[in-house]
Amino acid sequence: MSDVIKVDVWSDIACPWCYIGKRKFELGAEGFDVEVEYHSFELSPDTPVDFDGSAADFLAKHKGMSIDQVRPMLEHVTAIAAEVGLDYDYDALQHTNTVKAHQLLHFAKAHGKQIEMKERLLRAYFVEGRHVGRIEDLADLAAEVGLDRDAALRALESGEYDPAVKADQEQAMRFGIRGVPFFVIDGKYGVSGAQAPETFAQALKQVQDEHAGVAS
Repeated sequence: MSDVIKVDVWSDIACPWCYIGKRKFELGAEGFDVEVEYHSFELSPDTPVDFDGSAADFLAKHKGMSIDQVRPMLEHVTAIAAEVGLDYDYDALQHTNTVKAHQLLHFAKAHGKQIEMKERLLRAYFVEGRHVGRIEDLADLAAEVGLDRDAALRALESGEYDPAVKADQEQAMRFGIRGVPFFVIDGKYGVSGAQAPETFAQALKQVQDEHAGVAS
């Protein structure tokens, strides 16, 4: 049996814990041979492409809380992100609908660049204040990771990968995934949330030992 451990990750671009969880997983996966595939999950599919307001405005409306209540939440997640080297900028962040970003990730997967595209989208959204909902902006980001901009633009305009996005979301429902990030390791072990690197390492070590046991 192959020593490569397959890890399927359900996450959203507009999910702060997904970027933090990505970093923590990467730390935990050091020394293991892993193959990661990202799957689509929309936390707020009703969000407009151009949301008129700040991150605090969106969170307050989404959670039914006041601005004064949500600001400490943003400060808390920003501090945790900083612990894994991520410089979140909620003042610059542009809330948007992420369905086209998910379509772009499937386009990138088809062209061997999904991992690079995922990182680029998350950084663009949380760190750089880039817009990740408009097709033209997404095509620019695709080009930045070495994908054909015109091909990406055509795929996004046509909705070619929308069925793939929906299939991911349906799979999440079958798995009972209600929140993200959610990691499925070796097709059988689920790890929910932005866990400590040690938690991921422990799960990967268990699978590695199981593979070795089958091979021996």
